[in-house]
Amino acid sequence: MPLVNKELGKIFSDMSHIYQYKNGKEKFRAIAYEKAARVINDLQDDITTFTKKSQLEKIPGVGPSIAEKINEYIKTGKIKKFESLKKTVPIDILELMNISGFGPQSLKRIHQMLKINDRDELTKALQDGRISKIRGFGKKKVDNMLRSMKLHKTVEERMLLWNAMEAGNKVLDEFKKMTEVLQAELAGSLRRKKETIGDIDILVACDEKSRKKIIAKFVALPLIKEVLAKGDTKASVIIKEFNKQVDVRIINPDEWGSALLYFTGSKEHNVELRTIARDKGYKISEYGLFDIKTGKRIAGNTEEGIYKELEFAWIPPEMREQKGELDLAAKNKIPSLVTLADIKGDMHLHSTWSDGTMDIEDLAQFVSSHYPYEYIVLTDHSKSERVAGGMNEEQFIDQVKEIRRVNNKLKKDFIKTGVEVDIMADGSLDLKDDLLEQLDWVCASVHSGFTRDNTERIITACENKLVNCIGHPSGRLMGQREAYPVNWQKVFKVAKQTNTAFEINCQAERMDLNDDLARMARENGVMLTISTDSHQQSQFAFMQMGIFIARRAWCTKKDILNTASWNEIKKFIERKRKKTFSNEPFF
Repeated sequence: MPLVNKELGKIFSDMSHIYQYKNGKEKFRAIAYEKAARVINDLQDDITTFTKKSQLEKIPGVGPSIAEKINEYIKTGKIKKFESLKKTVPIDILELMNISGFGPQSLKRIHQMLKINDRDELTKALQDGRISKIRGFGKKKVDNMLRSMKLHKTVEERMLLWNAMEAGNKVLDEFKKMTEVLQAELAGSLRRKKETIGDIDILVACDEKSRKKIIAKFVALPLIKEVLAKGDTKASVIIKEFNKQVDVRIINPDEWGSALLYFTGSKEHNVELRTIARDKGYKISEYGLFDIKTGKRIAGNTEEGIYKELEFAWIPPEMREQKGELDLAAKNKIPSLVTLADIKGDMHLHSTWSDGTMDIEDLAQFVSSHYPYEYIVLTDHSKSERVAGGMNEEQFIDQVKEIRRVNNKLKKDFIKTGVEVDIMADGSLDLKDDLLEQLDWVCASVHSGFTRDNTERIITACENKLVNCIGHPSGRLMGQREAYPVNWQKVFKVAKQTNTAFEINCQAERMDLNDDLARMARENGVMLTISTDSHQQSQFAFMQMGIFIARRAWCTKKDILNTASWNEIKKFIERKRKKTFSNEPFF
């Protein structure tokens, strides 16, 4: 995303928070600014290109007032209205509004009663009991708020994988532009695709004579905010984007494999590999694989070469967590992990009929022209999700007609009819069976009761013959909301018995199921889908996040339902509707 888009998106999001905090008669402004923030964040092009062509108001959600503010920011670097609004509210605590338990009215009462203006003081007030003395802030609520603060701090100190990939690849691309660089790659937990990342590690190979020149070019890049340290073979900097640290190490070309293996990790994987190497008479380090007795270097140019000398198959980085991968590699049984190219369709996405930003025709045109999918499933919200513009039965019937119209225009059966239906507190569904039976795909999700044990609620939904998939099953939002309690072994057993798929939701802040739960589902024979839950154009790219989760869960394409054609998926659906369940794998 262009930096100016990100900056404007943040400003308009903050303005929305301010108006939510103020409440009153200007609530509509909060909605307008939040919509503007979403739309601007979704733009693929630098927003300044629209200002130069006087086309700002052609962007959906950008009216004359917002267009004026965008132009003002591009010209001056500030928006006067935002600067004046910030002085009327405790702006430093409003960023907490996205965290569970910190709604605008809760923050307003805390500010009014205790005159708290910043997050550190708010944390102290939660801990020392001042907030618990305010009416409506009992022990349970305060405990939940403290947990949410701790959760948010963890994500602040680290980066979500999507953000780390975005920032890391920008730096990596700069190295790949340098003619002196022979090879460059992301390393560390980012290469292993962990869901949150601390520092970004990059490995660069070049001839020894080029080291100083590469370091000099690197520390002079415009994207760098501060240089922490630099030498002939190492440099540490803070980049402007996300204000995070990037560590670069330069190596000789013939050390590429050993250094990449060493700096990719995990620590546990490397320790076990070194132990095995020592037992075989070798020493392994970032410089290569050496014979202990003779000191002779045996391998190191490639990772494959080192693994081969130790009698292992090459292990994908996502699997290197010391969870049994070396045992598989010793038997040459490393699975062929699912790839982005295996995905045939996206099975969870939203349009303007609920809370998406694209109408059905534009959405279909965009996806069909940018992704090689055979199908997509439109799954707008059901009626209980009022805040998300949830639809009733009659509206879904009208939407089915619109989908057919668009498919006719596309001259292919591209859009499948579907719904993300709410699972109610008792496990029943938010829409009538008569409607659900008419749709191609039913994804059922929990959108309330996030602190209760939802085991039986999800099981009841799985036992409904019309439910094909459970969406974002754990309910977590990283840095904002913990997963709700669930007996996953019990749930996955029922999912297998009832032929119910479970979703790996690719949204950057969800990544739900996570890799551990996705692996548990796979081991219990539960089919998985990988879906983006896209609400706007840019989010279709999140599909790769779901692929990373699936690979860390050791999934092959046979574990992922939407690697299949739609005809095969229809068989999966019919198997449940006819209750012809089987213990045999679907594929």
